Amino acid sequence: MESPHSLARHLAAEACNNAWANHRLLKACCPLTQEEFVAPRTSFFPSIKATLNHILTVDWYYVEILERSLAGLPPHENAARHFEPEEPFETCADISREQHAVDRRLVALCNGIGDRELDAAILLPRRQGIQRDSLRRILAHLFQHDIHHRGQVHAMLAGTRIKPPQLDEFYCAGEAHLRAADFAELGFSEDEIWKSVPDTNF
Repeated sequence: MESPHSLARHLAAEACNNAWANHRLLKACCPLTQEEFVAPRTSFFPSIKATLNHILTVDWYYVEILERSLAGLPPHENAARHFEPEEPFETCADISREQHAVDRRLVALCNGIGDRELDAAILLPRRQGIQRDSLRRILAHLFQHDIHHRGQVHAMLAGTRIKPPQLDEFYCAGEAHLRAADFAELGFSEDEIWKSVPDTNF
């Protein structure tokens, strides 16, 4: 049984927080008109549509790599297919559906690991060949990647009629009521996130 204070349990909580932040952001973006969604804006990627597609395709790529490595499988022979095309979806509703699906996969993966798996070898297909890294490093990289690009969408939203949602919250004990509605929509519970026994059902 993993301690509730273990790093693996913390990473599982991070996966839920990642899904929660994506949920909040996508719920704010979906009321945009298609014109607002695709409009050119100043950021690393040139629109809200392009940035949300990027978050999704990168999540597809890494979650598949993590799942396959932990199952003892080599990388998919065409792991780069997730980026072909670079923007697979035109509407926020379609991106939201697929983002929620991959977020569920990531939460399930993190709920299923313990501290002994954190240094498991992850095989990363790159242009230069297959690289090896550890599970803990790749999870940290993926969470940071999503935070970085969600912040860009948040800033772009500030230039629209939609108020950007608060995304800088984590899990302060006294603020459960502020996330209760989101958690109900996601099927999350405070007890499941903070308990000590891994559980892949949520």
